[in-house]
Amino acid sequence: MTDQLAELMRRHAEQIVFECYDFFDTAGIHSFAVGLVKQHGRPWGLVNNAAIGTDGVLATLHERDIADLIKINIEAPVLLTKYLSRAMLLNGGGRIINVSSIIASTGFNGLSVYGATKAALAGFTKSLSREVGRANITVNTLAPGFMETDMTSKLQSYKLDSIRRRSPSGQLASVEDAAHAVSYLLSDKAERVTGITMTVDAGTTA
Repeated sequence: MTDQLAELMRRHAEQIVFECYDFFDTAGIHSFAVGLVKQHGRPWGLVNNAAIGTDGVLATLHERDIADLIKINIEAPVLLTKYLSRAMLLNGGGRIINVSSIIASTGFNGLSVYGATKAALAGFTKSLSREVGRANITVNTLAPGFMETDMTSKLQSYKLDSIRRRSPSGQLASVEDAAHAVSYLLSDKAERVTGITMTVDAGTTA
């Protein structure tokens, strides 16, 4: 748990609950989802944001790293969505947001497998939005650009500098920018927005 989350929980103890889960354990996702519904009720929204990133060219990337990327970035969110969307279907409404990346469409040197997993999430969104749309459940993809996070801190500084130069403002998108997009997609104002990819990248792909 981060210090920021701990502070939010302190301020909003009645509204925020933290449940820890290791998504490497895909076999336990069903029980985890069932437990969440039993303890907290049927969910309105699901944001599939958990992911790992491994920087390395495919020819030298270890098979274990490839398997881990696929398990955490594709298999885990698909399974979690499978079980929590059942509760949304019973509710007759809900929001599902799959956090992808601009790498899914632009590519980036050393991130071929990561990019493949994020492209898979975007494809997952398209078809799932058609499966659950008549139940008033929207499914969308958020594609953030590079942001200064724990994951991108592993990239060499010259790579981040080259990304900044692509932006019209010379800046990277912020975590807050992505959070605002998520808030919109979860809201009633986005009830007829589904099956899309919303890009938040400070204009680097403009």
